[in-house]
Amino acid sequence: MPGYVAFLRAINLGRTRKLPMAELRTCLEQAGFGGVETYIQTGNVRLRSTMRSSDRVAARVEEVLEADRGFTVPTVVLTPAELRQVFDDACTLELPVAGDVRRYVTFLKRPAPPEVAEEVAALDADGEAARVVGRAVHVWVRDGYRNARLGNAVLERRLGPATTRDLKVVTTLAERWGA
Repeated sequence: MPGYVAFLRAINLGRTRKLPMAELRTCLEQAGFGGVETYIQTGNVRLRSTMRSSDRVAARVEEVLEADRGFTVPTVVLTPAELRQVFDDACTLELPVAGDVRRYVTFLKRPAPPEVAEEVAALDADGEAARVVGRAVHVWVRDGYRNARLGNAVLERRLGPATTRDLKVVTTLAERWGA
């Protein structure tokens, strides 16, 4: 069975969107996914499926979780090779922000059209920058992501459903689950 890496958006935030990782693993296993493994509480999941399409896997995960939890859980699914490519891209991108910055990766359901990728790059501000590469937006933020102008909400308005992870998490996931 092919392997996939799923990134769940907006879980374990507040009181109404709780999804403990043990329950997530059980739920996905009962739905027929194999080799289910999670990493930290933010919804990073490795799984196997007989489905041969990342889009189909994402749709099935969303369907299963909505039935189980009663709320929608937008999900971005990559192959291990795609995850490794996102990490490799992060390692080779030129630093567009001077000084001490934190790095993030926003995963997209769909690749951004070139003109939208250019619009995102044009949003650079003092201490913040973003570059779109395929199905990932690489974000640099000097003063913390919570207050960033280039946060997930801004990127989603331009690029559609997305979920963001710290580059440290992406690095660990690429080492563990990347091809």
